[in-house]
Amino acid sequence: MPLVYAETGKEQVIKRIGGNPEVRKHLTDLGFNVGGTVSVVSSVGKNLIVKVKESRVAVSEELAGKIFI
Repeated sequence: MPLVYAETGKEQVIKRIGGNPEVRKHLTDLGFNVGGTVSVVSSVGKNLIVKVKESRVAVSEELAGKIFI
């Protein structure tokens, strides 16, 4: 299931990161790694605020659709 559909406030385990190699590297650089945990803090318009590795990061709906939990 893509991160876009995750329940707010519930910690999830990242199962897969999709997209082309450039997108996967960008998401990895932001801290999204397979096996790591992520939780959606809130959604603002078409962006999600997510907590990953004790940091809060804003990702677009498009990028969040490439992170599978």
